[in-house]
Amino acid sequence: MGQEIRSSEFSSHDFRAFSNRLKEETSLLLEYIRHRRLSQRSGVGGFELEAWLVNGNATPAPINEKFLQRLNQPLVVPELASFNVEINSSPRTLRGDVLHRMAAELTKTWEACRRTAATMNADLLMIGIPPSLRQEQLSIEHMSSMTRYHALNEQILRMRQGRPLQLDIRGKEHLCTTHEDVMLEAACTSFQIHLQVSPENAVRTYNAAIIASAPMVAACANSLYLFGHELWDETRIPLFEQAIEIGSEHDRRVTFGNGYVHGSLATCFEENASRYPVLLPMIMEEDPSRFSHLRLHNGTIWRWNRPLIGFDPDGTPHIRIEHRVVPAGPSVLDCIANAAMFFGLIHALSTLSNPPENQLEFPIARSNFYLAAREGLHTKIQWLDRGAIPIQTLLIEHLLPMARKGLEKLEIDRTDIDAYTGIIEARVHTAQNGAEWQRRWVARHGNNMNALNKAYHERQNSAVPVHEWGF
Repeated sequence: MGQEIRSSEFSSHDFRAFSNRLKEETSLLLEYIRHRRLSQRSGVGGFELEAWLVNGNATPAPINEKFLQRLNQPLVVPELASFNVEINSSPRTLRGDVLHRMAAELTKTWEACRRTAATMNADLLMIGIPPSLRQEQLSIEHMSSMTRYHALNEQILRMRQGRPLQLDIRGKEHLCTTHEDVMLEAACTSFQIHLQVSPENAVRTYNAAIIASAPMVAACANSLYLFGHELWDETRIPLFEQAIEIGSEHDRRVTFGNGYVHGSLATCFEENASRYPVLLPMIMEEDPSRFSHLRLHNGTIWRWNRPLIGFDPDGTPHIRIEHRVVPAGPSVLDCIANAAMFFGLIHALSTLSNPPENQLEFPIARSNFYLAAREGLHTKIQWLDRGAIPIQTLLIEHLLPMARKGLEKLEIDRTDIDAYTGIIEARVHTAQNGAEWQRRWVARHGNNMNALNKAYHERQNSAVPVHEWGF
């Protein structure tokens, strides 16, 4: 959940004081790891689903403040734009019927949101980027009222010396435009999967998440169109990277990372403190053991796989891996299937006797990711010792069986393993993820983005997974 701040006005003293506290908390985190003071709990999963509030034409409805007041649900919170909300799950131990319970909770919350939206002549939509979205809808007037977002916009523009953000994405078509603020980020809605790990398993798990990013984004792609242009199968990836660009290739705030981690995940937080300028220097009078400044600063650096510091119910700090590559949607069942694939695949990869990061160089893992984001299920990637392999073949013959074994080792119920990995298997066999369904719909009906948006929304409300959607 987004961490709110009190003010958007900062002095040079604020930046110095914040940097000092950030350095102190980073050193303290190293000490906690060294002396085993972090939580040893592992195998706890959860997620965040970002969604759109839409009107009867399935176009953005900037009403999140009134909607959230009326809904009054603590797990549903604002996002950057006034037409976006974020639905959070309860953290759950990955065992038994956990996937069934995750699906039941998300369904219950989603339906409660839809009922509340209906009282405002609106509805909800889960998709990476709505195909009918227009650039003028991403205006500063539609930014949520939270101080955090306005301060972030001001600080990024300050670091860019007032220069507008440049958007340049080459896919099937080429989109090149400028934007005056960070509201481009609001176009990128995700299904972010969280996995709490013990410090001893954190490095292997983090590296496994990096390696799994390519097949995950290929299988889950759902962001084909932006402003009417057909770009990448998961256009959200280049869009988000360019939407918060401070002007330095070396210091990109949205990044695949700079390499695997060795030793401990403290490496990422040390890199945060030394490499990335502070954007939100909000001083908080809390004990350093709350890691308030470290967590706020980490929240302004968006690695596609991001380590987080959170807290157990008893207050003990813990480590979570946040997997950010998966877009929102297309349905509740698809979301839970995506989470199941991630949990199973990561457990399997991170427990291989020969660590996969020793078999696949980081630059290749990074190249795989961008190839898969661009071409979805229609590309080849390099995989461990197998060389270049079509990603559909890799998923069906190797990765889905591996994910099933990982879920079995976690002692997930067999019926749930079969049900949710079966959704992914059928999706890959038909090559129909959200992006491909949109492409096929346009091939049949023509390039009418408003009609595509409405057709997508209607099928989403049918509550069946995307591989079963017709045209």
